[in-house]
Amino acid sequence: MSIGLVLPVGWHPGSCRVVATTRHGGVSRAPFAALNLGDHVGDDAAAVAENRRRLAAAIGCARIQWLRQVHGRTCIRATAATLGTVPEADAAWTDEADLALAVLTADCVPVVLTAPRAGIVAVAHAGWRGLVGGVLETLVAALPVAPAALEAWLGPAIGPADYQVDTPLAAAIARLDGGEALARRVLAADRVPGHFRLDLYELATALLERIGVGVIASERFSTWADPRFYSHRRVARAGGQTGRFATLAWRPLPSA
Repeated sequence: MSIGLVLPVGWHPGSCRVVATTRHGGVSRAPFAALNLGDHVGDDAAAVAENRRRLAAAIGCARIQWLRQVHGRTCIRATAATLGTVPEADAAWTDEADLALAVLTADCVPVVLTAPRAGIVAVAHAGWRGLVGGVLETLVAALPVAPAALEAWLGPAIGPADYQVDTPLAAAIARLDGGEALARRVLAADRVPGHFRLDLYELATALLERIGVGVIASERFSTWADPRFYSHRRVARAGGQTGRFATLAWRPLPSA
C-alpha cells in the first residue's frame, strides 16, 4: 500500500527534496491509525518499524536520521556516523547526499531549510518552546552558509484559529527582542479572558525574517482541522493518544 505524502506547492527546493507524511498507508492500529512514525507515544514497536520501512521505500532514501526531540534548541550535524543513533536534539543539518533528516510533529511547526547550491538541508522541530528558546537561531548559526542563501518551508502545524494559549506564554513572546511588535503580529485576543490565539506559522516566519532567511514558504495547513494529520491538541482534548507524522528533507544522489 502506498503511503500519504504532502509536497510543497509553489516552492521548489532545487536539487533537494522535501515531503511531509500523512496518516495514510501505515499498519498502526487505533488510536494511532495508521502511519504513526513516533516510537515514543505508546504504539507497538513493530508497527512503527514497519511504518518507517514503508516511508523509506516511498521516498527512495533508506538512510534517515531520527532525533529524540525535547522541545529544546540543540542542533546536530547528521553524517554517516550519526546514522543508527538517535541524538537528543530538535534540529539537524547535513551536506551529505542520500541522507534524509526527519522531525516528528503533531501540532508544532516542522521547519525545513535548504541551500541547494551548497548541497545543504536542515530541519527543526519548532513548537512555541523551541521558537521562544531559539531553536531556529541555533540552527541557522550552525550552517556554513549565510542566512540569505537559505530557503525555508514550514510544514503542517496547528493553525491560529485552533491554538489557544495563556497569558504566561504570550508574555514569553513579548519578552523576545522586539517582542511587543512581535506579539501584536502573532497573537490575537481570545474569547476566553486571559487567553490568546497564537499563529505559530507567523511566529516562525517572523523569526526567520529577523535572522535574514531569504525565502520563506508555507502551506498553512492546520493539523487540528485537517484529519490527514495527527494533532496532539485535538486528541488530548478528548483524553486520547495520538501518533506523529514526519517532515523530511534530503538531497538525492546525482543519479537519483
